[in-house]
Amino acid sequence: MTETKQSTDAPDAEALAHAKDREGGIVTCDACPVLCRIRPGKTGACDRYGNEAGRLIRMDPLVIAARAGPDGVIPFLGQAWDGSALSGATAFVTGIGAGTTYPDYKPAPFIVASEIDGVEMVTVVTEGIFSYCGLKVKIDTDRFIGPECAPVRANGEQVGHVTTAEYGSQMLSLGGVRHLTGGGKKEGVVTCDTLLALANKGAVDLTVDGGAALTIQAGRAPIIGGVAEERMRVGCGSATIGIFARQWLGHADEVIVVDDHITGVLSEHQAGRFLDMRPSGIRVRGRRSTPGRYFQVAHPGTGWGGTDITDPLAIIERIDAKLAWPGLRLLMVSTTGEHAAWFVLDDTLAPVPADMPPAITAVVDRIGENCEPALTSVLFMAGAGGSLRAGVTDNPVRLTRSVRASLTRVTSGGAPVFLWPGGGITYMADVLAMPDGSFGHVPTPALVAPIEFTLPLADYAAMGGHMDRVRPLASLRERNDLRPIAWDAANPWPVVPA
Repeated sequence: MTETKQSTDAPDAEALAHAKDREGGIVTCDACPVLCRIRPGKTGACDRYGNEAGRLIRMDPLVIAARAGPDGVIPFLGQAWDGSALSGATAFVTGIGAGTTYPDYKPAPFIVASEIDGVEMVTVVTEGIFSYCGLKVKIDTDRFIGPECAPVRANGEQVGHVTTAEYGSQMLSLGGVRHLTGGGKKEGVVTCDTLLALANKGAVDLTVDGGAALTIQAGRAPIIGGVAEERMRVGCGSATIGIFARQWLGHADEVIVVDDHITGVLSEHQAGRFLDMRPSGIRVRGRRSTPGRYFQVAHPGTGWGGTDITDPLAIIERIDAKLAWPGLRLLMVSTTGEHAAWFVLDDTLAPVPADMPPAITAVVDRIGENCEPALTSVLFMAGAGGSLRAGVTDNPVRLTRSVRASLTRVTSGGAPVFLWPGGGITYMADVLAMPDGSFGHVPTPALVAPIEFTLPLADYAAMGGHMDRVRPLASLRERNDLRPIAWDAANPWPVVPA
């Protein structure tokens, strides 16, 4: 059998493809593993990169944040502005619009040096691609939104779950690598879309299995079951008793603060005993924890105090005729003051609705006054590991150690981050502290978020940083793709020597 040999002069398929791309002006984007082939005048699947006259470019501008000077004037907005977005130590190069070098076999897109207080500093800037990322959402309400661990869905796809409730707030954990990449394609796309909208401060509609329909947006009141929340509870039922006990003394004989977690009964409570209040003989349902503190008086819900109660008298188990008396004055109130009712016991010791006295109304109003506005808080959480660190240094573990030693500051769009203890660089950032439009995505799917590492230039050299790619801040003046924004004065300035 004769073997036919292929001529070594014949071009292979890959070479032919590259030649065809060159002829058609097509460029291949290597900013993520998708490797989009982009025709002239078009953009890739993420809309972040495009083909401009045969050149691969980042379509969005590079965001520079500048802080005001001593006179309160932001340099690039002043009348004496010379057309440059940079003004020495007042400018910070964010990762927004910087571009991506994933996988980071090459240095980060921008490694910028500047001098601050006589110390040479460097900021390494990139847009990280995060599959291992998600959002932690805090919803200020005592309303029941769903059982712990219940799936949270967007457009029918699971994008997260209900997690452990915190004091006065319900909590969601959204995203994560399992939902982004571990499920079906639709689950990943919907999860990515949901995370992107929330991270960029937009509103999303969610449903909780066995729970409520939600509309949430960072910095806005949550909408639960079509009703916008107004107040975050002042405290649990026991705490409310403790706060207002003195103000009820002499105006009410008994106060029951209805709460899904701990319902308080004033005359039994330590606060009532301290004030020498007479026992009322009114016993509520549920499991008594300590005197005047009751668990499980009702099921969770959207009624009084985050329970399913619409008639507050339903939680009264019995009234002891040996202790109670006709004319006993009873206030029942929720932990936000939104629900309140006044009763007086008749001759048979049955609670009869009555007009609430002004002194009692004043305290109920004060409960409401002490409730903070109900808001939704959204924190972006991600792990800056893997090859992202190779864009900073040839020896990535040294970056991790430098961050741990607080020599390197980590920011996201210039905003401060909370660094989790333990291994790696796992961080959280409040999306409201970040500039608008900070986040993007790639169709793998994953989120794209800005990240900046700032440290003294000498320390950067010592960790094996890419010193040959360090450029002075002033070199960016010549770029025509800069977008200057005002520095958020609420954020600490990151370019300060440690």
